[in-house]
Amino acid sequence: MAVRALRGATQVDADDRDQILDRSAELVTAVLERNDLDPDDIISIWFTATPDLTAEFPAYAARLLGLTDVPLMCATEIAVPGALPRVLRLLAHVDTPKPRADLRHVYLHGARALRTDLPR
Repeated sequence: MAVRALRGATQVDADDRDQILDRSAELVTAVLERNDLDPDDIISIWFTATPDLTAEFPAYAARLLGLTDVPLMCATEIAVPGALPRVLRLLAHVDTPKPRADLRHVYLHGARALRTDLPR
């Protein structure tokens, strides 16, 4: 097995706790499903949020999904002028036999604009 990294992002409509939890859970679930991964394959997940999102930790959504023994971390993205607002990102490290070229990064909702080069 190789350690691989998967990226993903989503955008929320407002700095709302429920929406942050819902969209974060949707993102984690989509990363797992699109890459045919089980929770046991996850080594760790690093979450970031743009500075305009403070209502909840996105990692809490992963805990609610049952990822209770996975190391999780949250941080704030740097405030770059003109950057897409209200974005939650993740970087997941996973154990997988798949080559890097077969991994599918996941960009949802308005965050799709960040990676128009990726297949849907």
